[in-house]
Amino acid sequence: REAAYMGENLDISAGRVLLEARSFAKLLDALDVQPQDRVLDVGCGLGYTTAVLARLAGSVVGLDADAALAASATETLLAQGVGNAAVVVGDMAQGAAKSAPFDVIVLQGGVEDVPESLLSQLAEGGRIGAIFMQAALGVAKVGHKSDGRVSWRFAFNAAAPVLPGFAAKKEFAL
Repeated sequence: REAAYMGENLDISAGRVLLEARSFAKLLDALDVQPQDRVLDVGCGLGYTTAVLARLAGSVVGLDADAALAASATETLLAQGVGNAAVVVGDMAQGAAKSAPFDVIVLQGGVEDVPESLLSQLAEGGRIGAIFMQAALGVAKVGHKSDGRVSWRFAFNAAAPVLPGFAAKKEFAL
């Protein structure tokens, strides 16, 4: 509550943040989450974003690679009586294939690349939101899956640290 109106990302762990409230709200608006949607919340951290998504969607799977953050998120969701969300621990870039497909996937941090393993878990007609980072500059984009392919469009400018597993592979160049 004390940080609800801060105009910046909040550190929650080494290299991990809770997205600035404005950026998170704009991303949710662009994704147009509906009551029947199945949502994957990648990098759910302490569970705040999963709880918000649970108010909008039919069901939510929060995913985090950090077991301590995931445990805290689970405790928070239980304490708040959120019954349509669950938190799992796993490689965030690999998603939650056992619970797929998802109508909406939200990435709670920056990305340089979104792996095909995650995109394949998006249902046909589904939406995905991410902040694509290039150095310190970022652009939030929303992808729509049609005919098995995801097409991205600009949503707004934002910035966040790159989530573990979402850095671009370094290639040798002459």
